[in-house]
Amino acid sequence: MSILQNKIDFVALISVTRANGNGDPLNGNRPRTDLNGFGEISDVCIKRKIRNRMQDLGKPIFVQSEDRCSDGCGSLSERASAAMKGIKDREEYARHACETWLDVRTFGQVFAFKDAKGFSCGVRGPVSIHQASSLSPVEIESLQITKSVNGEKKEKGENRASDTMGMKHFVRFGLYEIKGSINVQLAEKTGFTEADAETVKECLRTLFVNDASSARPDGSMEVVKLFWWRHNCKDGQYSSAKVHRSVRIAPKNEDAMPSCVDDYVVSVEELPGLEPEVMDGV
Repeated sequence: MSILQNKIDFVALISVTRANGNGDPLNGNRPRTDLNGFGEISDVCIKRKIRNRMQDLGKPIFVQSEDRCSDGCGSLSERASAAMKGIKDREEYARHACETWLDVRTFGQVFAFKDAKGFSCGVRGPVSIHQASSLSPVEIESLQITKSVNGEKKEKGENRASDTMGMKHFVRFGLYEIKGSINVQLAEKTGFTEADAETVKECLRTLFVNDASSARPDGSMEVVKLFWWRHNCKDGQYSSAKVHRSVRIAPKNEDAMPSCVDDYVVSVEELPGLEPEVMDGV
């Protein structure tokens, strides 16, 4: 399959309805927000979901979640050692890693482990993704919850153990924007192909398939639209910033907090010579 020859930019609009799209472990797992109340989803979280979708599509992945491990390796170090046995040259190591794992040639990876005895190798990936931000400030609600069964043994005189109580936090509604780009020069170095780009597109379009949990029930997270620009050259006809800005999103009523996707107006500014492919998500 041929190496990617044209720069690509993309924007995905995702809706969060009564769900916790990305909890902050330093803030009681409340949904992430900035100082102005706008919701955030980290780029690490987004890449994790893309890797999971790659696995669902049968692609080999280096950074696997523990609950999704498909090769029996208990750590990244063990997985790297099993696949890279005997390779000490850094260029050969990077080349073989890119050939072996789709996420390495997509996002890049740093290989630096204790059992490597001082050997380290870094790969820069062609796909870069911004952290997602909501288009309006989000309202976070919290629920006090109780479990019907004790997780730990009760202390003498207690009716229930202390671990039966807890809190659940969620965003009432938020429309978030994910921005990203695919760099051709880095694609040439990692061997990122046209087929790989199509895989990334499909992963973004179906980002929340098989992603349901207590914090994110099925239907609470949705990819509303995916905009995909394919430039006619390696360096791009326009800067990524200008392409991303061409998607204009505004609330219909500035005086009311949006409560659904229909409360926004979405339009795309025309860029001469560059038309986006617009897809509905899943």
